Amino acid sequence: MAEFCERVRALREERKWSQKALAQELKLTLNAYQLYEYGQGYPTYKRLLALADLFDVSLDYLVGRSDIRERR
Repeated sequence: MAEFCERVRALREERKWSQKALAQELKLTLNAYQLYEYGQGYPTYKRLLALADLFDVSLDYLVGRSDIRERR
């Protein structure tokens, strides 16, 4: 199973968004967002929900606990 940092990067790339664009969407600095993708920082619960909603995936998928993307 993939880790959070791999999942968030793959989801961002599927949408063809830059790191900067996603950081702005989440109201983060670019450096703060990059910590997520590099596995050096993790989002708050509220930001995890925002990411799951933005990409329309389940939290379990986003954090690597499941390979099923769909929300249940």
